[in-house]
Amino acid sequence: MEQWLPKLPIALWVDDFVNWLTTNLEVAFDGVTIILESVVEGMVAGFGFIPSYIFIILLTLIAWKVSNKGIGLFTLIGLFLVDNLGYWEPMLETLALVLTAVFISILLGIPMGIWASQKQMVKNVVVPVLDFMQTMPAFVYLIPAIFFFNIGVVPGVVASVIFAMPPTIRLTILGIQQVPADIIEATEAFGSTTSQRLLKVQLPLAMPTIMAGINQSIMLALSMVVIASMVGAPGLGADVYRAVTQIQIGRGFEAGLSIVVIAIILDRITQNIGKSKKQGGTF
Repeated sequence: MEQWLPKLPIALWVDDFVNWLTTNLEVAFDGVTIILESVVEGMVAGFGFIPSYIFIILLTLIAWKVSNKGIGLFTLIGLFLVDNLGYWEPMLETLALVLTAVFISILLGIPMGIWASQKQMVKNVVVPVLDFMQTMPAFVYLIPAIFFFNIGVVPGVVASVIFAMPPTIRLTILGIQQVPADIIEATEAFGSTTSQRLLKVQLPLAMPTIMAGINQSIMLALSMVVIASMVGAPGLGADVYRAVTQIQIGRGFEAGLSIVVIAIILDRITQNIGKSKKQGGTF
């Protein structure tokens, strides 16, 4: 079908922009690579230094304390299953990648959300960007990450940060802006400054909503880390990817089951962090 207008060279523009970044910011990308590799490798080494049974007991106690007995029991059984199946080391690598990506997402996302919640102009710019980030297919993020950081750990972390950060920003904005107006008026009547109102009133009241955003970011980071195995990221995703390419159904199921265990543990723990009272209830 003949086009009425010439095709816009968007692909060419993007390629030129990526090439410009690669050429002019090579030193910065190398620095990011060194830092992220050191963080992930140090975290894996630290986790690996702890015997698996002690690590399992510690995480079980955390899950029990933060959540309830049901989650603690599931953590105990689930992690012993992962260890028994022989996926302990890949599980630690996956956990290190997820925690690194989520830490960066929180470090960047919460301040951005606070800024956007206080400035309408910033929010008007940030929200469409978040819409774009959340609707772009996850695989697309791997392409520039490979160009900037080659293959391995770093592109997986960077792509996970980009993919996982939007919920943290969105729910930080939402949580702060949902603080009741009468409370804000009361703080103003008592002469509170903007920073005092933000730190002592808005953020504490918004914390459950912010934690919900962090919880979603953890789940998205975990899913992206699995996808990032296609560009050389280590962990359970690499085992799933090998099982798919080699048509090893049983091995793929085992690795997938290990991912499910980690996902449920992280999800249940983070859902309960920040609550004033430990809530009981069913699993």
